[in-house]
Amino acid sequence: MSLFFRRSISSMASLKKASKVVCIGRNYADHITELSSARPKQPFFFLKPASSILAPGEGPVIRPKGVDLHYEVELALIIGKQVKDLEAEDEKGAFDAIESYAMSIDMTARNAQNEAKKKGLPWSISKGFDTFLPVSQIIPKSAIPDPHNVEIYLTVNDKIRQNDSTNLMLFQIPRMLSDISKVMTLEKGDIVITGTPKGVGSVVPGDIMRAGIKVGGKEIEEGKIEVGVEESTSTYQFAET
Repeated sequence: MSLFFRRSISSMASLKKASKVVCIGRNYADHITELSSARPKQPFFFLKPASSILAPGEGPVIRPKGVDLHYEVELALIIGKQVKDLEAEDEKGAFDAIESYAMSIDMTARNAQNEAKKKGLPWSISKGFDTFLPVSQIIPKSAIPDPHNVEIYLTVNDKIRQNDSTNLMLFQIPRMLSDISKVMTLEKGDIVITGTPKGVGSVVPGDIMRAGIKVGGKEIEEGKIEVGVEESTSTYQFAET
């Protein structure tokens, strides 16, 4: 077993032990429009449980019964040290806090989320099922010189569904990390996913999702995700609250 392979296994194991996964919502204008959501005046965030992380090769995304399952491709930041009360102007502090990157797919039970939005309920069910955060291998920090200028994409059955530049983010990384860190301390190993561009939609059992990232038009191998969708065998069935 190569040293690199051993390191990537241990990095992935530590990823799954993240104390939290913080998700930035509504961070691309066209995505806000497609979901008929309100544009936020400040970064808006929610949590996914670490138990939702699906590492490469761990199996398919499982669609719970009764769920309209949507994909949302996102660039993920892996935090390398404790961050508390960071100021948005402290760009160096923000980027120093990032240890590495990964690609991720924020799987969402859209009908559960829509009900939660309508009734003022938490989003935990819609975002928190096991397998609802497929991730790529760890991307070395050096491979992404400017995380605000990369292309992220997602295909379903080889048809492009999402493909946009991170330069379209409404709030950039220093502002995100600042706002989060003034509410909750970010710890080493935590994951921050930075929002999804337009093009979200449904997947069903049998579909294959592929996602990735390009820097200067060149694909980063470690950022590739390939994952299928299967129907749950659990007795759980989503029903309105």
